[in-house]
Amino acid sequence: MNGIPILTLLTLLPVVGAAIALFSGRHARAVALATTLAGLALALTVWTQLPGDGSMGLVERAAWAPSLGIEYHLGADGLGALMLVLSAIVTLMSVDAAHRVHHQPGLFFALVLLLQAGLFGSFTALNFFHWFLFWELSLIPAFFLIKIWGGPRRGPAATQFFVYTMAGSVALLLAFLAVFLSTGSMDFGQLAALAATGGLEQAVTAHLGPVTMWLAVGVLAGFAVKVPMAPFHTWLPAAYAEAPSPVTMLLTGAMSKMGVYGLLRIALPLFGHQIAQMRTPLLVLAVLTVVMGAWAAAAQKDLKRIFAYSSVNHLGYCLLGIFALAKPAVDAAAQASQAAALNGVILQMFNHGLTAATLFWFVAMMQERTGGERGIDHFGGLRKPAPVLAGLMGIALFSSLGLPGLNGFVGEFLIFRGVFPLAWVAATVSILGLLVTAAVILTVIQKVFSGPVPEHWAKFPDMHGRERLALAPVIGLMLVLGLVPQLIVDTVNPTVVNLLAHWRF
Repeated sequence: MNGIPILTLLTLLPVVGAAIALFSGRHARAVALATTLAGLALALTVWTQLPGDGSMGLVERAAWAPSLGIEYHLGADGLGALMLVLSAIVTLMSVDAAHRVHHQPGLFFALVLLLQAGLFGSFTALNFFHWFLFWELSLIPAFFLIKIWGGPRRGPAATQFFVYTMAGSVALLLAFLAVFLSTGSMDFGQLAALAATGGLEQAVTAHLGPVTMWLAVGVLAGFAVKVPMAPFHTWLPAAYAEAPSPVTMLLTGAMSKMGVYGLLRIALPLFGHQIAQMRTPLLVLAVLTVVMGAWAAAAQKDLKRIFAYSSVNHLGYCLLGIFALAKPAVDAAAQASQAAALNGVILQMFNHGLTAATLFWFVAMMQERTGGERGIDHFGGLRKPAPVLAGLMGIALFSSLGLPGLNGFVGEFLIFRGVFPLAWVAATVSILGLLVTAAVILTVIQKVFSGPVPEHWAKFPDMHGRERLALAPVIGLMLVLGLVPQLIVDTVNPTVVNLLAHWRF
């Protein structure tokens, strides 16, 4: 550990903020805002200090329990640092959107900050034991945030969320216990290096028999629940719909990315060969996630459920890119396609998190103005009384649609650019998801903002100055990343090249 342990400080910051917010009463939100602003500054500092070659930087290591393979090991590359920045942005947005939380505000904002600590720890830990602590830490605050402050059916939604995610965690834990018994290590770097030579599979087979494929299935199941991938997605609509909108912003904007991150940081480096063997059924599930998510969104009448299923659809593109690149590259063209797909997946993670969180923020604003109304058939013509809200939400909606010039387009374009040469059938069928998503978004715009204004919405309040000021940086970032995506790609691409060079398919 050299210099200032910035990753440790980044993880401890929200824990300290949570302890202060818990006893701050009505000032808890101010404490949370200050903490999340400081967290964003530290996350951006990490982003600017990454090694240029895409390797792991800002490494912190300390002995913990060596006999058990447990080590305090932190680090960040382009993938992890981008997720830190995303987590910091989304948590700040969530805290800003939660200005109407009056029931136990100290506890609410303390739990939000603990959830942020879990996110930061999950995206920096490089030892399974250490990483698993933060993986589970993020689950507990999310459960209570839904259970205490959620909607009428918050109890069953919170329970279903907890049971599904805990089942995935058990699968992960059992798989890694088997890996540790076979290798004596829990370090992601060491295990990835062993897997790259085929040594991990040999060690597991020597100690436990031919069970490596089952371990890969367990790890995939754990992350599939978190993403979520069909058919493990059924907890998501209820959780997103019943959670208060600021919490839904965290669930879709940051927590869902933990599953995709786990596939890239753990599943592919350690079990890439086994995933390549399961590539066809996994591609089928990815395509099902894309298409089913879009069609399910089209069938909904509740704005939160529409955007919940839309999130399943958008994260399905990440799964499509990941599973499509899981095959040996036979030539330079295949390598370029793999790099394009992986760059697209990482960009999609960031862009979807930003856009989806923004959409749920707008839903929160609409609920505040209508006493909780969010059915698309109950609105109409809102662009007349609320032109600013209609315009800014329209930008976020078109970003979700994937309109060229906005951030949502770039990641999807790179994914399809990479996937078509690698798995053209899966890519072709998945285009149906793009078409249905476009229809869904246009339907929302038409039913909510177009047509005659119902009499009871004639004086629908437009966004006031503070709300416009809060949304301006987010909308601006969507526009900037849509036009200048190299702000992210230039830093992420070396990490992509470095990852692909060490994965074994």
